[in-house]
Amino acid sequence: MAERVQLPHAKRLCCRPGYSSTCRQGQRAAWAPCGVSGATQGESSKTQSPETLLDTAARRVAEKWPFQRVEERFERIPEPVQRRIVYWSFPRSEQEICMYSSFNAGGEEIASSGESGDDTRLPFRRGIGLLESGCVDNVLQVGFHLSGTVRDPATSLEPEQVCNVSVSFDRCKITAVTCSCGNKDIFYCAHVVALSLYRIRKPEQVKLHLPISETLFQMNRDQLQKFVQYLITVHHTEVLPTAQKLADEILSQNSEINQIHGAPDPTAGASVDDENCWHLDEEQVQEQVKLFLSQGGYHGSGKQLNLLFSKVREMLKMRDSNGARMLTLITEQFMGDPRLVLWRQQGTTMTDKYRQLWDELGALWMCIVLNPHCKPEQKGFWLRQLRRWNRIDVCPLEDGNHGSELTNLTNALPQGPPGNPDSLTRPHRTVFTRAIEACDLHWQDPHLQHILMEDHYTHYCYHDNLDSSLFDGRGWPLWHEHVPTACARVDALRSHGYPKEALRLAIAIVNTLRRQQQKQLEFFRTHKKGSLGPGKIMEHPVFQTQHFLEDGESFVSLAVETALIGLGQQRVMPDGLYAQEKVCRNEEQLLAKLQEVDLDDLLVKIFQKQAVFLLEAGPYSGLGELLYRESVPMHTFAKYLFTSLLPHDVELAYTIALRSMRLPVLESTAPSGDLSRPHHIVSVVPNRYPRWFTLSHIETQQCDLASTMLTAAKGDSRKLQTVLESIQKNIHSSSHIFKLAQDAFKIATLMDSLPDIILLKVSLELGLQVMRMTLSTLNWRRREMVRWLVTCATEVGVFALDSIMQSWLNLFTPTEATSVVASTVMSNSTIVRLHLDCHQQENLANSARTLALQCAMKDPQNCALSALTLCEKDHIAFETAYQIVLDAAATGMNYTQLFTIARYMEHRGYPMRAYKLATLAMTHLNLSYNQDTHPAINDVLWACALSHSLGKNELAAVIPLVVKSVKCATVLSDILRRCTLTTPGMVALHSRRNSGKLMSLDKAPLRQLLDATIGAYINTTHSRLTHISPRHYSEFIEFLSKARETFLMAQDGHIQFTQFIDNLKQIYKGKKKLMMLVRERFG
Repeated sequence: MAERVQLPHAKRLCCRPGYSSTCRQGQRAAWAPCGVSGATQGESSKTQSPETLLDTAARRVAEKWPFQRVEERFERIPEPVQRRIVYWSFPRSEQEICMYSSFNAGGEEIASSGESGDDTRLPFRRGIGLLESGCVDNVLQVGFHLSGTVRDPATSLEPEQVCNVSVSFDRCKITAVTCSCGNKDIFYCAHVVALSLYRIRKPEQVKLHLPISETLFQMNRDQLQKFVQYLITVHHTEVLPTAQKLADEILSQNSEINQIHGAPDPTAGASVDDENCWHLDEEQVQEQVKLFLSQGGYHGSGKQLNLLFSKVREMLKMRDSNGARMLTLITEQFMGDPRLVLWRQQGTTMTDKYRQLWDELGALWMCIVLNPHCKPEQKGFWLRQLRRWNRIDVCPLEDGNHGSELTNLTNALPQGPPGNPDSLTRPHRTVFTRAIEACDLHWQDPHLQHILMEDHYTHYCYHDNLDSSLFDGRGWPLWHEHVPTACARVDALRSHGYPKEALRLAIAIVNTLRRQQQKQLEFFRTHKKGSLGPGKIMEHPVFQTQHFLEDGESFVSLAVETALIGLGQQRVMPDGLYAQEKVCRNEEQLLAKLQEVDLDDLLVKIFQKQAVFLLEAGPYSGLGELLYRESVPMHTFAKYLFTSLLPHDVELAYTIALRSMRLPVLESTAPSGDLSRPHHIVSVVPNRYPRWFTLSHIETQQCDLASTMLTAAKGDSRKLQTVLESIQKNIHSSSHIFKLAQDAFKIATLMDSLPDIILLKVSLELGLQVMRMTLSTLNWRRREMVRWLVTCATEVGVFALDSIMQSWLNLFTPTEATSVVASTVMSNSTIVRLHLDCHQQENLANSARTLALQCAMKDPQNCALSALTLCEKDHIAFETAYQIVLDAAATGMNYTQLFTIARYMEHRGYPMRAYKLATLAMTHLNLSYNQDTHPAINDVLWACALSHSLGKNELAAVIPLVVKSVKCATVLSDILRRCTLTTPGMVALHSRRNSGKLMSLDKAPLRQLLDATIGAYINTTHSRLTHISPRHYSEFIEFLSKARETFLMAQDGHIQFTQFIDNLKQIYKGKKKLMMLVRERFG
């Protein structure tokens, strides 16, 4: 580690007023190899000789006492004793060194356990490499100070570097480090690791001196002067200014330095008041956490923060006081995150990953305050700290967004109906609330102490019939406490390095849960016909039990049973998006852990036993008969039970899965107290409609469970029918039912086997339900659903197709029935797929035509054309469809639909029918003067052309309709010009009405059309001139030119046009420029 923190400035003052140089004469030289006393340590270790009394005592003193207390306790300490105390004061275990150098917080992605793709980058591993490569040199221990040089070999990117490293230590803990490498990190660098491991692994090669103050006491005045002068000479550039300043202060009688007895010694060890803890760079911890928080979700910052949390847990397990210290630093930075204020102001929520970090922060504080051996003053300090953070406005709430409804940790069960406290009076519980409440817990209960300290209870008396019994029928201890609170105790014990005690308490909790489960079952069986109040609903999901699965195979069965009990308990869905997502996430994590366990015969029996318990436990079980409306659904858990039990107990597996298909939050409320119904639903709070943010996810899980059952039931008609009924009753989402229908269809038509007709029918039934559900609602997948249903019915057989056509009114809209259903049924591909004979084809076609006619009568606007198309090969049906069109033309159809059908009739060879429909369409049309780009213009031109081709009478009949419907001058002039080019009826073959002469513009009907066209030009001209702009002048002149062409078609057209132009000049004489252009063009 590149430690910027210097050795502590205030070293304890050392002086020996009763000592002189003579009392030290005859003692050993100022230094000797470490471990050399009456018997060398190295020899002792090689021969396994018993440790000397001096070493035993010195080791115990070095672990527990600060050296100042040793000096104060004894007037004179022999030098050999001092040496052994100094020797044993250095850490002896590499585990702590590894813990404080386990990962580089600057960006190396390393798990807290040391697992990494490249663990050679760990500072600890690099330090070992430097040590084993012989890169550590000049190691010197002076009192409680270790120094040396570490050579960092050259690489392709960096030259060789020699780092000066120094380490201070006290009571087997490194209290300060410095390194000249210049790296900035939270933990120790590789050079500090190398020097520390050198001292641990090779103590006999380290030169050991007593504290420098002891050496100075041995010198006389001349020696001291020589020592000082040589020191200044060797380091004159560095120490000369400081030396002169100290000399001046010492020579001054009134200086502060002369008022202090003794002088500081950085090698003399700790004073009585010094805190004994491993060195931790608080500044770097704060900077790194602030950096990670500022990066948001980028650069793996969340992972790095989780690594820091793991490091805190590691420190707690080592019972290192820096765990709480480091967590305090992290928490301060979290509370100071500026995003908290921003999110609060904007009313937005934090991200899930960030929210999970806050949850871990709160959980760690729970572990810290529940330390079974913490001092009262420590807990009091933490409590004040937690309350201070808890009072800050931006402190995140426990459930993410809303006030929590969880009971206090010290309460066993909720006393009133959950979910209905007033939103204004409901307390706001922050992420620290549970830790604050945990400060009220203690470990002094005698029974709790017995549980933690003993493994056997064969001599204790018990009364199993009492709810508060301390032991069960086997003499095993019970622990009656709110389950999350008890589990928090277990977590705290494990976190603080008490695994045996944690396991004992965990077993007691599990036995209590088992006994409680049995009592609940007996109670429900006894009172099954009574009415149970909503206050009995349980709210303690035992998600904390997942740690059992990591304790070894001897406890696997116990762990599995505990997990099944916890997952199966009925519990209320909490308020708030994050809290609900957390419920789903915790369940999925625990199930993932369970899936890692291979089921043997013993575990299968446990599964069967718990499955029966859950089915019969009434309101206490999420799979019982009595289910509350706000209960967390059991779909995911039931799917796991189903797949686990299916190979061993088919009936039980299906019973569990079918029972769990319920989703009461979407059901109507049943009368309270009616237990005669097998799927009774009770609302805890009447008229309460909770907002289930995760409802879509829950419905997906429900769908997955149903799909799993359908897959497993393939080939079993009875079970398929049962599953189908359950789906139809409990699943309320059309999209999920459609998915199930598709899944069943795929399973039934696998390529490597014959189609399963029973499963195909199930698929069809589900598809029909989807059709009914979505018939009157908007669904963007509706057309896909209809096409799929026809495909499925085709696979089932001709009777299925006929059935859906017979009952089309309840399944399809008229448009869907004609354009998709009937059209597909009459297609060649369907006939080929079904291998139908002629008789069957005709029957199916008759059904399709009947369907088409019914749809045309119900919705002629959208279905008439399809009906005509489908009925082409049946004369009677075709005539019926045509009559339906005629009947609907007067009121129910618009001109676009009528023109479309008219064109179809012409195409099919019915020109007179086309003409009739075209005239009907014209009666619905209205084209104003400025609609010269209207889409119906082509239809009008076509209708006039059709009438012209049929003869003079037909043209004479249609022109009044055109004059009445069309006011656009350009369209009228186009029609007029076309009518004058050819003789009416010339196109029609064998027409007796063909006179062979062109129609006169002076006679009806063209005279009427000509007058209407001239009038339209006049009106359009005045309308344009009302709002004309200069940029449209040239366009207007061209328009007048076209108008002149039409005027000139009349006998007196020239005179009319001249008068028209003169009128324009007089009326619009103010538009001088425009009128000048008119004169230039038209005179």
